[in-house]
Amino acid sequence: MAVTDEAISKIKDMLLRGELRAGDRLPPEKELSDRLGLSRSSLREAVKALELIRVLDVRRGDGTYVTSLDAKLLNEAVGFVVELHQDRSILELFEVRRILEPATAFLAAGKITPDELTSLRATMHGIDENTDVEELVAHDLEFHGIITQSAGNAYLSSLLEALSSRTVRARIWRGLTQEKAVAHTLAEHKAIADALERGDAELVRALVTVHISGVENWLRQAL
Repeated sequence: MAVTDEAISKIKDMLLRGELRAGDRLPPEKELSDRLGLSRSSLREAVKALELIRVLDVRRGDGTYVTSLDAKLLNEAVGFVVELHQDRSILELFEVRRILEPATAFLAAGKITPDELTSLRATMHGIDENTDVEELVAHDLEFHGIITQSAGNAYLSSLLEALSSRTVRARIWRGLTQEKAVAHTLAEHKAIADALERGDAELVRALVTVHISGVENWLRQAL
């Protein structure tokens, strides 16, 4: 692994120095391994690792390319890891959400458009205590996703999207359904939407903090 790590580090250095840029094709394997002073096998392993985290794109019969390095693309690896988290470690993810989401909503309060507000409210149409878990999860992802997108920060948006585990959300909504707490959660969503429409950034931040904290506390008791 040490040799592979060295190979990964050298490719990263090429990206940082601008020798490789988004969309560039890597030199042929032998040329690149000689240039970096690496064995072809260690270079191959490094390329596989960087492909997994969406830094490189191996196109069979065509070559290996640097991806767009788009924030959303790179955070796919974070999303994969999040899905693997279980039990107490989920709480740590919620602590991160509790830090990031209120700040994101604060930004959104000054930027959200009328069309985005309409879409935000539309996510709540037809949602009630009788809605199945799959639809509740879809609503939750879309509701928070619209707020995050309207904040206008691609890196923040993609990171929160990666942290938004559908599996964890399904578990939470299933519990809320059993406890007849769906209406309460939807009321919090409506209050957040109302504050966004008024452009009250401080209130939005407070409401989202309470909202995320409430779910986090419920989860602590459920684990």
